[in-house]
Amino acid sequence: MTRIIGPKATDPTIYEAVGVWTLKEAQDFRGENTWPRADRADIEWVVVAGGGAGGQSYGGGGGGGGGFRTSYGTSGAGSSAEANISAVVSGVLTITVGAGGAAAASTGYYVGSQGSPSAIANPGFTTISSVGGGRGGSYGGSTESLYVGGPGGSGGGAAGRDGWVEGTSGGSAGGAATSNQGLAGGSGGTGWRGYYGGGGGGSSEVGTSSTHLANQNVAADPGVRCDGGDGQATTISGSSVSYAGGGGGGVVAGSDGTPGNGVGGAGGGATATTTSANTDRSGTVNTGGGGAGPVGSVSILGGVGGSGIVVLRVLTSAYSGTTTGSPTVSTDSSHTVLTYTSSGTYTA
Repeated sequence: MTRIIGPKATDPTIYEAVGVWTLKEAQDFRGENTWPRADRADIEWVVVAGGGAGGQSYGGGGGGGGGFRTSYGTSGAGSSAEANISAVVSGVLTITVGAGGAAAASTGYYVGSQGSPSAIANPGFTTISSVGGGRGGSYGGSTESLYVGGPGGSGGGAAGRDGWVEGTSGGSAGGAATSNQGLAGGSGGTGWRGYYGGGGGGSSEVGTSSTHLANQNVAADPGVRCDGGDGQATTISGSSVSYAGGGGGGVVAGSDGTPGNGVGGAGGGATATTTSANTDRSGTVNTGGGGAGPVGSVSILGGVGGSGIVVLRVLTSAYSGTTTGSPTVSTDSSHTVLTYTSSGTYTA
């Protein structure tokens, strides 16, 4: 008879030993923590990094959503679910929840920060880590590197340009995304006495790119509104929640009109606003949403990125109850769900 230690056919989150085994073999496997136990099961997970900050001043780009990875349903950029944390893994799982990217230090020729990574670590497997969202591009005078969106889990949107002032014939590029975690940010636009920032990328949708990619002066064609890309939805907690949406692109109306303020993507992405304080264009806390760019022809900061989140899902019969970091504990049918909004641990 074939002897196998592996997932049950009826419930792959539970391991079983099939066949005839000697007592010594079972004891040896127990010593290595690889013998199936009734109180052990695979752990399903979601890891979302912090979102990127929005760009500042004159049509700043939206920040990208944090990287989204999961073993439960669709992962970032529409990719397949990754492997669960195996039931044979024991000991402490170290949970890190990444902060959102900080806004620029001050107005002027500066950019904000990329979001920080979130992770699950244990000596028994390769660390599961999501990349922070890319920062949005900012007004940079003659410095091209400040306009482009930053790379990240999802890419930041590029800042807009004024074709009359900068004399450019095209917009700057949005930031690149990390494979299987998110999507790219939108490119910025070149207006006529106006600036059109691109939307930040989300974990399930690219950020909107401006259609103003040449020196235009068409009052009847203000171009498209540069929204942040939507985040990815997951039902790991029992209900559908979206994470890692991109921030909306900022805008300054030119003589060719205005497309409207960039709207944040579903999953905590912020919407571009006119206020001097940047708190109302910051990504939503614990969603990995990107911050938004500002609206209006003044030097004001972009929004801060939203912090990330980590979620674990385990059979209640296998739940140890040993945690640090004060995760929210809930139940969904036969499973216990741990939601970490700050760093902590779980002992498997």
